[in-house]
Amino acid sequence: MPIYPKETRYVPGTYVKKRPDAAELSNRYIKEWEEKRLETQERGSERGFPPTICFSRKIGVGALEIADMVGAKIGYKVADGEILEHIAGEANLRKKTVAFFDERYPGKLSELLAMAFGEKAFIQSDYTRLLFSAVLSLAGLGPTIFVGRGTHLLLPRERVLAVRLISSREHRLKRLAQILKAGENKAEEVLDQSDKDQRNFYISVYGKKDASPYEFDLVINCDYIKEPAMAAEIVETALKQ
Repeated sequence: MPIYPKETRYVPGTYVKKRPDAAELSNRYIKEWEEKRLETQERGSERGFPPTICFSRKIGVGALEIADMVGAKIGYKVADGEILEHIAGEANLRKKTVAFFDERYPGKLSELLAMAFGEKAFIQSDYTRLLFSAVLSLAGLGPTIFVGRGTHLLLPRERVLAVRLISSREHRLKRLAQILKAGENKAEEVLDQSDKDQRNFYISVYGKKDASPYEFDLVINCDYIKEPAMAAEIVETALKQ
């Protein structure tokens, strides 16, 4: 991704509310899991994956804001692409998450990768394997909401509520312009590059140009479900059902 001036650089998942950065959230999550590990061992733990919510979205539609609302209401942690990439890129965090996961689900990581991708799982780049390991490890460690990176394609489908968020290009441009405090031309430039990056990721990792609507339990059009709180309530209700 090109380097934009600070005031016009857009990181997918950004919205007006200030969140802790990826490093802070990642370390916080790992510390909490580390503290709970002995407690979990003492009482015995369920070996199945906790129910997981996976958001797929068009860049700029507002998925992270909705995910944060759902997470706050139901007590789920939220992991977007920034957090996943931070864990995948930090050797110490990566080692801890994989170790915790292997402790709970011995030998399961390779099995899940093979189920998702067959032989392709073993010829992916090191970066891709590390990213997938971070996704699977986080999902196995505790109830999690994922935003982006095609996570619904990686996890056991029966344990996932897969949600697709879409909107018109006009809606996304208006939202980006507000976030970046930039004109429409600059917002359009940033959106085009972000869409290109997302397409390239899907093609290189999954061999797909885009996500099919048939992959999801729920598709929400944010042109009509305008309020993030309303979308969050729909997702929460769907998870409970």
